Amino acid sequence: MPIIHIALRAGKPVAYRQAIFDSLYRAMHDALDVPDDDQFMTITEHDAANFRFGHAFGVDRSDDLVFIQITVFDTRTAEQKKALFRRIAQLLRESPGIRPEDVFVTVLEAAKENWSVGHGLAQFA
Repeated sequence: MPIIHIALRAGKPVAYRQAIFDSLYRAMHDALDVPDDDQFMTITEHDAANFRFGHAFGVDRSDDLVFIQITVFDTRTAEQKKALFRRIAQLLRESPGIRPEDVFVTVLEAAKENWSVGHGLAQFA
């Protein structure tokens, strides 16, 4: 049950943003075996004055940079996460056409007992 928060520069069309959602869900489905319809994602858009980045680690980023933060159960292996990173970059390149240099992903892990997905219950504890 991943939760994804996406941040990007403002001004991209709806179809571009929807393609990001679709590509990220497909990547999670492929790499993490996320079930059908397990989609919990948000996009926030920022004007240029509120969106800063550098070129650390020798990556030549552009204004099309997308920050992707994925929160997952703490049950994923390092190999699954590596596969996820590769698949995200591949699919976002295909649609909506984001360069791999502009895909910045972090995975945050949370123990299952730290999740409540509705009704005030700890469904996984």
